[in-house]
Amino acid sequence: MPEGPSIVILKEAVQQFAGHEIIAVSGNSKSGIDRLKDQTVIAFKSWGKHFLICFEEFTVKVHLLMFGTYRINERKENEPRLSMVFSNGELNLYTCSITFLEGDVNLHYDWSADVMNENWNPKAAKKKLKEFPQQMICDVLLDQNIFSGVGNIIKNEILYRTFVHPESLVGKLSAAKLTRIIKECSVYSFEFLEWKKVYELKKHWLAYTKKLCLRCDLPIQYKHTGSRKRRSFYCPNCQKLYL
Repeated sequence: MPEGPSIVILKEAVQQFAGHEIIAVSGNSKSGIDRLKDQTVIAFKSWGKHFLICFEEFTVKVHLLMFGTYRINERKENEPRLSMVFSNGELNLYTCSITFLEGDVNLHYDWSADVMNENWNPKAAKKKLKEFPQQMICDVLLDQNIFSGVGNIIKNEILYRTFVHPESLVGKLSAAKLTRIIKECSVYSFEFLEWKKVYELKKHWLAYTKKLCLRCDLPIQYKHTGSRKRRSFYCPNCQKLYL
């Protein structure tokens, strides 16, 4: 599933179509995409893992799910979920979810929860975290209402950076440790963005899919953790378990 930085890359890549009218629409989505014809794109936005195509009276929310892809000014062999043709090119979206949000997009989203948005509010995130003292940190980091855009890669990397075991309970982490984790959610996301743009993301992974801890030279543990049962890669020696 694409994480927040990958959606930001998509948003930046399609800016050429902002302000342009859609002259043709097709695709196998059953969400009523015909209404897009002759509509003018007001703006492209992102909220975490959501790609947003904004119009005057509504917004199209695109979620690329686990295997979604897109093509700009080219097409794949299979039919797209949504294809939009403009006078200056086309955008094709595949294997994704298409949903219409009526009215002002700002009424649908809390921009302060997006770790890559200019309105990101780490203090608000910390306040939300404290509401889940008995949950594992590996679970709450993937809660999009708290850390919109954070996915499993980012989760693993920031827990390794902050020396925290993924099964640690939120309520057992010190205020300073929580502050560091929250800060890294945004810091690492922007680093992820820059590495992804130059095709060097995997080169910078410290824990995700790794076999040995770079700090301890001991085996990295692989386990499905928390209630979400997502993959965690961690060093049981240097990542402390807070229970």
